Parts: sequence; C-alpha cells; structure tokens
Amino acid sequence: MNDTGESLSRPSKASYQFRRVAILFAGGPAPGANAVISTAAISFLRNNCEVVGMKHGYSSLAEYSTTNPLVEGRDFVWVTPAFLKRSRSSQGILLGTARTNPGRLIAAPEHFDDPVKVAPLKSVYDGLRSLGVEALISIGGDDTLKTANKFKLYQDRLPAGSPKIPVVHLPKTIDNDYMGIDFTFGYFTAVDTLGAEIRNLLYDAEAGRTYYLCETMGRSAGWLSYGAAISGEASLVISVEDIYGKFRGEETIRNAAGQEQIKPVMNTEEVVGRIVKTMRVREEQEGKQYGVIVLAEGLAEFLPSRSLAGIPRDEHGHISIAHVQLGRMFAKLVADEYQRQTGRSRKVVGLQLGYEARCAQPHAFDIMLGSQLGVGAYRALAEQGLNGVMVSVSGQLALNYVPFDELIDPKTLVTVVRYIQRGSDFHSLARFLETSVNE
Repeated sequence: MNDTGESLSRPSKASYQFRRVAILFAGGPAPGANAVISTAAISFLRNNCEVVGMKHGYSSLAEYSTTNPLVEGRDFVWVTPAFLKRSRSSQGILLGTARTNPGRLIAAPEHFDDPVKVAPLKSVYDGLRSLGVEALISIGGDDTLKTANKFKLYQDRLPAGSPKIPVVHLPKTIDNDYMGIDFTFGYFTAVDTLGAEIRNLLYDAEAGRTYYLCETMGRSAGWLSYGAAISGEASLVISVEDIYGKFRGEETIRNAAGQEQIKPVMNTEEVVGRIVKTMRVREEQEGKQYGVIVLAEGLAEFLPSRSLAGIPRDEHGHISIAHVQLGRMFAKLVADEYQRQTGRSRKVVGLQLGYEARCAQPHAFDIMLGSQLGVGAYRALAEQGLNGVMVSVSGQLALNYVPFDELIDPKTLVTVVRYIQRGSDFHSLARFLETSVNE
C-alpha cells in the first residue's frame, strides 16, 4: 500500500481560491443529477467559497440586462449545507433545468466578431459578473458542452485585463454518447428502468400474443436502446449504427441556402422486413407469438424528408422526435408487412419509452459516478486552476480532465458523437442475446 499522507485527513487547501462559484444544469434530466450538484457545491462550501445555483439552466442568464437583473429565488438560489441536506441520492434536479441555448447563433469562429450573435453570451457573462461569480460549473449534454465552449471562447476574445470566469463542464446524458468518458451518470439507472419496463411488456405481450415496438431515447447513438434491450431481454434492437448496407439509402435534398445535398436515409422497407423476419423466426422456430422490439428514437433522423415535413425543430436544430411517433409509425408498417407475408394478422403496438427513466431513483453506481464528477469540478478549478475542460472518470473512478478542443471541432464548434462501434464486443452482445436470425 502506498501511503501519501494521513488516511483520515481531508485534502490540503486548494491552490486556487474562489470567493463565489456558480453551478448550472441544462438539458434533459438524468438520474444522479443531485449527486453531481451537491458534491460540487459542498466541496467549495467546505473551502470557504459561496455557491450560487442558477435555476433552470441558462434561461435567466441569457435574458439578463441592467434593466432585467437576476432575482434571488426566481433566477438563482444561494446553495447552503441545509439546501443540500440528504440530496445526493434524491430524485429530480435541485436547480431545475431548461434547454435555452445562448450560443445558438454562433456556428463558426468568425461569428464571435458579430455583436448581435454574441449578445446572449455577453448577457450570460454580465449576469454572472453581476452576482460576483468567479467560476462556472456547467452540467449537461453535448449541446451544453458546446455552450460552455462558446462561453470560454467569448471570454478569450475580451479586451486584455477583463475579468475571466473559468468554466468546467460535467458530462450528462442518459444517451451515453459522449466522447471522452466511458459512461455518463444516469445511464445505468435509465437502462435498468427501461429494462424493467420491457420485461413487464414481455409478460403482457405473451398473455395477448402481441408485439410491442418500443421507441427509446437515444437521438444520436444507440447506447440506451442497446442497454435497455439487453437488460430487458428484448427480441431485437435497432439503432442508428445499424442503418448501413442494405438498410441504408440516400436522397437529394436542398439545404437552407438552396444547395443540393445528399442525405443518408433509412431503407424503411428493409428495416420493416428485418423486424418481420424476427417475428416469424420466433413463431416458426421457437413457438413464440409475442415479443418486444426496441427502436432508438434517433432512427427518426434517417426517415425520408417527406416523412419529416412539418416536424418542428428546437433551438439546437434537432427535430422534435416526439412529434414523429416512430414506434407507432413502424407498428403499422410491421403489422401490414406481417399480414402480407403470412396472411395472418398480428397485434403490433408502438410505444415511447424514456421520460420515465430521466428522474428515476439513481443507483449506487450513478451516485458514486456523479459524486466523483462533482468533486472533480472542484479539483479541476480549485486544485489545478483549469479552464475549458470536461471532467471525466475512468477505471475505478479515476479523475481526468479533457480539454474542450479535444471534444469539439474548432471550425464548426460541434461536438463529436460517440457511436457504438459496429462489430464491437458491446454491439455483438445484443446480437448474441436477441432472437437468432440468419441474415
């Protein structure tokens, strides 16, 4: 055993002292959020630093002005030990959340020279300065990471001598599609919650000789759908990583500037055929007239343009997947194809799963992971004086810090999605466990 000091002594005083830091949570909820918030906060509080909790993400900061000041209780709270009482394992989000995006007008480095485009970021900076904030802890998904990076880049361009607010980001998403970290907090809790839902549906499906097509969250990658399918013993899982070969096609579209572009699209007919093949194998070879098929919601992005006409988009440019109703859409297509092939009808029901997992009671692992990320924010800022890094954890909760410029394209200012590698051991695990179909 390697002794480096007194085993029951607290770490020594930090090298970098802050008088006041702010914590902000943005984007969709995730189990374990309060473990992150509370451990980050208590680390600073125990080192004589005040903590400001910004309410509902960037909502108020993006609209700050001298005539619209931040109001305690409505826009922020003073985080105290009493506020944090037994909060590490609690559900929900202590500070609330929102999807307001103050960096949405910035799509290239040159946009930082446009005062109109940077105005929301300036409001964030001025709002934090009005509260005396000296450092910012950002908690959120890839869009929030992009915002944190843009906030740093905005400050990098301030006149010499201007006060700077260093920013550290903590990765959050039940989708688990982050570069730079193996697993994000809340992922395993969400997987277990959805897995339990799928197992319940299997009993229901068996009783009524039904198939359920469950659309799970996972806009960009299939980690959540695959995890839920493996945990829930689904018959088949299909995600964006599986749309290649005969399952993938192309179409020509026009972008906002009127230029023609090639868009990859799903070969819906082949995907529906693959689902029906699973159903027939289960019935003809295994004697099972029921099952659960898991579809990642991100498949909606691969639908032909005609299927997405009129679907609204959010501030980040994402289509509103809830409006697509992917599970229900495919349920009708699958039921029709099954009847065409067999001459028999089969009840196929489309469901959306996901929202029930976002604020589920966090598991021990997610509490430990979230707690280490929260402490990592303190250690990055106060012990190492870092700025513009994402806190990451590997191995046995070992901390490391990944610079923003390793996670974000410097030209497009867009994050890189971490997909499941086709043929990887994780990807193959689902193929081993689901209904065996010779493709």
